[in-house]
Amino acid sequence: MPDLGSRQVSPLPPLQAIRVFDAVARHLSFTKAAGELAMTQAAVSYQIKVLEERVGAPLFLRRPRQIVLTEAGQRLAPAVSEAFAILGQAYAAVRGGADGLLCVTTVLTFASNWLAHRLGSFQIAHPSLAVRRETASRLTDFAREDTDIAIRSGGGKWPGLEAHKLLDADFTPMLSPKLAATIGGVREPADLLRLPILDPGDIWWTEWFSAAGVHSHDLAKRPGSSMGAQAYEANAAIAGHGVAILTRALFKAELADGRLIQPFDLVGDDGHAYWLVYPEARRNVPKIRAFRDWLLAEIAC
Repeated sequence: MPDLGSRQVSPLPPLQAIRVFDAVARHLSFTKAAGELAMTQAAVSYQIKVLEERVGAPLFLRRPRQIVLTEAGQRLAPAVSEAFAILGQAYAAVRGGADGLLCVTTVLTFASNWLAHRLGSFQIAHPSLAVRRETASRLTDFAREDTDIAIRSGGGKWPGLEAHKLLDADFTPMLSPKLAATIGGVREPADLLRLPILDPGDIWWTEWFSAAGVHSHDLAKRPGSSMGAQAYEANAAIAGHGVAILTRALFKAELADGRLIQPFDLVGDDGHAYWLVYPEARRNVPKIRAFRDWLLAEIAC
């Protein structure tokens, strides 16, 4: 039987050089990597040079105003990223309690109109896992922020992130029955222009009216302000302050109980959707896997 204690292990390059390589590979920028690591660009370049000498091959191709990974760099980058994820997970476990906290960042309307009503079932199924939910409209920077999972809207392609489609971000006008009654009912799309329009500068309005065959060139000139989230616009619509353009899947309860009506079947779709995203290297982390499996099952119901 071999003596495992005396087994020789291939020498590794300096950890600092690997750490710098990981940052440069994620950002594809020496400048951004230097900012993340609080180093000078010269120090970053030096560490990459050290690693390339140890590897025996260049890891990046330097081009005007951009850098790209070489074939050797492409092979090394995902392994390094996953190794740091595993190391971070192990360190958090040693510190205690970190594996019992799941940090989820999501846009406000999805949080208030979809996730909040269902999150209790996840907590019942995973009583030892606390969920910290945060709302933000900006994109989450997983490299800098203490976030495990994000729910964001967009096209679904973000480098280095695993993305699972949740809901189509379609859009259609909605309003309160009382507001519709003030003009004797809304019978055709042009009738909506006789009513106050919430956030008239929203591009969704232009696209929807265009699909409906209605000229709305002066819509953006109407007075109004952007409320920043569908949830706020829906509340204003329910109160009778105007017509909102909203995503159907997020307002099923309001439509079902009559607080809002959808006067037309015409629905716009610009290809965007709501997505569950997390770093590819962390796809097998137990708490991330548990939340992903639960959320996808809920969406499928």
